[in-house]
Amino acid sequence: MGEAERGETAPRVTVTYWCANGHETTPSFAHDDALEVPAEWDCPRCGLPAGQDRENPPEAPRTEPYKTHLAYVKERRSEQAGAELLDEALKAMRGRGIGKGPRAGD
Repeated sequence: MGEAERGETAPRVTVTYWCANGHETTPSFAHDDALEVPAEWDCPRCGLPAGQDRENPPEAPRTEPYKTHLAYVKERRSEQAGAELLDEALKAMRGRGIGKGPRAGD
């Protein structure tokens, strides 16, 4: 298909971005009065953020390691407070008759 069938192409602006790994990407944007070129662009090769300053690319985002539920609980409670809560819960269970008698497999 030629330009006549599709219409005229919009004027384009190309912007070069660099990531922290040194990858270069050059997307093009339609140029119009409302053009706002993004300050950062995701690198298509490694996924890191890329910026327009080759010498100072954006830093890689810091990802927090996965924490278990127990890790979050330990952040909120001391070992002593946890032991006290466990003792209270065990006393309450034994008061209701739970946990008495032989264990399974004995």
